[in-house]
Amino acid sequence: MSLVLDRLGRGDDWSRVHAVVGGLAVSGYAAADALVQHGARVSVLDDADDDELREKATILAVLGAMVRLGPGSTAELPADADVVVVTPGMPPRIPLLVQAVQRGVPIWGEVELAWRLRTVRHEEASPAPWLCVTGSNGKTTTVQLLDAMLRAAGLRSRAVGNVGTPLSQAVLDPVGVDVFAVELSSFQLHWSHTVAPQASLVLNVAADHLDWYAGSPGAAPQTAMADYVRDKGRVYARTEAACVYHLADPVTEQLVRDAEVAPGCRAVGYGTRIPPVGAVGVVDDVIVDRAFVEQRQTSAVELASVHDLAPLTPHTLADAVAAAALARAHGVAPTAVRDGLRAFRPGAHRISEVAVVDEVRFVDDSKATNPHAAEASLSGFDPVVWVAGGLAKGAEFDDLVRAVADRLRGVVLIGRDRAVVAAAMRRHAPDVPVIDAGDRETGETSVMDWVVQAAAGLARPGDTVLLAPACASQDMFRDYGARGDAFAAAVRRRAGG
Repeated sequence: MSLVLDRLGRGDDWSRVHAVVGGLAVSGYAAADALVQHGARVSVLDDADDDELREKATILAVLGAMVRLGPGSTAELPADADVVVVTPGMPPRIPLLVQAVQRGVPIWGEVELAWRLRTVRHEEASPAPWLCVTGSNGKTTTVQLLDAMLRAAGLRSRAVGNVGTPLSQAVLDPVGVDVFAVELSSFQLHWSHTVAPQASLVLNVAADHLDWYAGSPGAAPQTAMADYVRDKGRVYARTEAACVYHLADPVTEQLVRDAEVAPGCRAVGYGTRIPPVGAVGVVDDVIVDRAFVEQRQTSAVELASVHDLAPLTPHTLADAVAAAALARAHGVAPTAVRDGLRAFRPGAHRISEVAVVDEVRFVDDSKATNPHAAEASLSGFDPVVWVAGGLAKGAEFDDLVRAVADRLRGVVLIGRDRAVVAAAMRRHAPDVPVIDAGDRETGETSVMDWVVQAAAGLARPGDTVLLAPACASQDMFRDYGARGDAFAAAVRRRAGG
């Protein structure tokens, strides 16, 4: 059956292939739909069961797929499975995937499936290239900045992947696309095998999702971290033109050194200081390119002013320089980089000012779901009342608290793992007031009313109350967006709006 799988994505008859899709979330549904469209026999398995999933299951069943929902659905891999397509959040240790490995059944992520599908649309000789971005933090902002630059160059660009539209849906869209700006998580990269980006980027690597990588209870954290780092580095594999890495992060540079790339692929650094030859950086508030110019040994080309970017913070500037490097790797002109920065508007829940109430600024950065992201966010405010907590995902907070202790006016803690943050505060910032929200009506808007009131009580005129939780949200909320919405609504109620 491997010969059949080798032909997938080349327009062959897939009717002999039994594809098992693990998970029916957004990317799982897109993968199943794409496979059905191409004639494969499709089985979809998901241990969850709710109204939204049942609606998707009904549609897929009408199209000819078999769908099984509810506890135990992923306990057994069908005996005649030829390939398993897995959704990003499904950890490798579940029975479905363990059995696939034991039986030698190929496991593809939804991104891998999309890569194999990309040549089908309109039988294009040269399908749209992928510019791929990963990292522990800043992925979405960087992809959106990149997309803005590509569009400013007159290209039909589309931001896809972890940022929104599943790739297996995007590559089959009948509307033409010139280039894809692709956000990839470590989960997606874990199951990617043949993806070959035109250019690729690892923004940074910091501890995150270690619970997903822990192979068994009690697994060594350093082993989980090594697996996480290795998956981030997979974005560089087979890259054709440029591997972009952070000049201030030696881990990302080493990942480039270790990668097996296409012949002629270049390593390109980026940062927010004066760039060396072969890098993109910043000189006197100007973003400059010393990588993609002919006379880079002796000159640089100006791309944009840092003040073309709003909001201008240390980490959004770094993301903008990284996006500029990828855009230049694709051949985008300097003026388009500038115009893209000027057109860029950050997504919701990313350093979004909600309101100023009684001379206290309230800012929603609910997207800061790990300590590294929270540190970047907190570094932009001083003094700050920090709203933190949620699902820690195996992370530790000592380094974060040490780094920001001097700028903290106070802390309000929420969520299941708030005690882990509280312990770090006691060790490294014992004089900073900490208020524990406890288990007050978790998941309800009223808990945020209480949090906002408590934070306002700690703040002084001129301070900032910052929701940058350093944790995931699903213990109390549907996702980080719902958490940010609840915070913003509570602030507006306090403001009387």
